[in-house]
This record gives sequence, structure tokens and C-alpha cells, in this order.
Amino acid sequence: MDSAEFHAAVYEMVRSIPNAHVTTYGHIAKLIGMPRHSRHVGQALKYLNPGTNPPVPWHRVIGSAGTISSRGPGTDGARRQRDALEAEGVTVTEARDGEFKVSLREYGWFPAVPAPADEQRENPPEDYNET
Repeated sequence: MDSAEFHAAVYEMVRSIPNAHVTTYGHIAKLIGMPRHSRHVGQALKYLNPGTNPPVPWHRVIGSAGTISSRGPGTDGARRQRDALEAEGVTVTEARDGEFKVSLREYGWFPAVPAPADEQRENPPEDYNET
């Protein structure tokens, strides 16, 4: 699987997350048969073209602790993600440290993970660059 195929698999799976629900980077990785590549899922979403059609609801993917990942100092990505989730009716709380959190118990979407079809899918995408 090359990086384009990996990104396509991520986007297809993210499109299946129901409105007003969230899942984790790690669960998306498991669902596409790449359970050790949650960071690659984050990278795929980072490089998502905003004009992708059909749209990919990137805002529905959060960290394993229910946190909205920071995009670094001086960026508004976490706030945009919070706003998009709240627009769907998801309750987002703000911790003392300013980190945004979502209740995975209340809003989590975690369908069963299919058995791996091929052990080779455990390898990172062939041309994937983590930078």
C-alpha cells in the first residue's frame, strides 16, 4: 500500500463516522488494517485537501483520551475542530490547561475491527514520509 492508497483508505473510513460521533486515530488505523499506524492517520488528515469531494469529516477523529489534538502554537485548528463538533451537537469541554475533550463514552463510534486480511498491511505505506 503506498501513501496515496493509505490516505484514500483513511478518508473512506472517516467518511463512515456518523454525524455527532467521534472515533480515534488508532481506531481508524485498526479499521483499515494498519493498527500500528495511528500517527499516519493523523498525517493523512493533516494533508487533506479542503476541497476533497465528497467531504471528509476530519473533525470527527480525536485522540485516544478523547482529546482534540493541538495543532501547535499560533494555530486555530483545535478551535475549528471544537466548533465543527459542537455544530453537530457534540459536547466539547475545556480543561484547565485549555485542552478540549470529548466524552468517548457518550459520542464514541467504535465498530468491530475486521480480522487482518494480510499481514503485509502491518507495514507502513511504501512511500510514506512522516515529515
